[in-house]
Amino acid sequence: MESKQLKWVYLMVLALVWGSSFILIKKGLIGLTALQLGSLRIIFAAVFLVLIGFKSLPKIPAYKWKYIALTSLFGTFIPAYLFAIAQTEIDSSVSSILNSLTPLNTLILGALVFGLQFKRNQIFGILIGLIGSALLILNGAIHHPEQNYYYAILVLIASICYAVNVNLIKKYLHDLSPLSITTGNFMVLFFPAFIILFFSGFFEVVHDVKVQESIIFIMILGVVGTGIANILFFKLIQMSSPVFATSVTYLIPVVAFCWGLLDNEMLTPVQFFGAFIILIGVYLSARK
Repeated sequence: MESKQLKWVYLMVLALVWGSSFILIKKGLIGLTALQLGSLRIIFAAVFLVLIGFKSLPKIPAYKWKYIALTSLFGTFIPAYLFAIAQTEIDSSVSSILNSLTPLNTLILGALVFGLQFKRNQIFGILIGLIGSALLILNGAIHHPEQNYYYAILVLIASICYAVNVNLIKKYLHDLSPLSITTGNFMVLFFPAFIILFFSGFFEVVHDVKVQESIIFIMILGVVGTGIANILFFKLIQMSSPVFATSVTYLIPVVAFCWGLLDNEMLTPVQFFGAFIILIGVYLSARK
């Protein structure tokens, strides 16, 4: 299959996998704290990736390990905890919609830090996306007073981290295999995640049935939604562009919203409108 066709296959698979990640986080939080969830997600992914990708590590030049460490920090470590903490207060579908701002942040950071050029329609796209985000968050705060929508800021920060990550990969790690990058990322993260898990009180409650059920959801999230998905994502960045790769976030909210409906989540009409505006902004920002 030609790369032009293959990149769309990767995009659709990633949308299905990552769109399902938000409901897995929600289910995991039933028995786990946010810190426990984020740590277990990283640990499960790390164990899986080291088992299948250990032989790829020697292919990483010594001078590139600093970029491996940076991409692991921005691409996985910080977002893993931020999303878990955010979803203790806001719905999984709202979290996925705000995550769709990643391409806009990728464009902004690409222009400010990595030397990419802005176009007029992309500036309009950024402004429209920000307006849609404000509508989504403010209306949600009004109609869901039981939820703390300040936690939505954590999702926005996570999307900025993703934007930093894809630009770093494209600029500094484009010549490494996706398996080498991903395995290197999680080998770096394993011990910090384990330390956080150890001090989170996890081993005092691990025998609880509710905790064990949540662990199963996070095992799926770690292996499939983090480990395998990151390999596909890094491959997609290398065969396309950072903006195209992050456009997977057009589709993630659709998948996540369907899961949310099955779990009795519902957006208000104004939130629907805000989500629509966000996607228009992302579309305009991604146009060449």
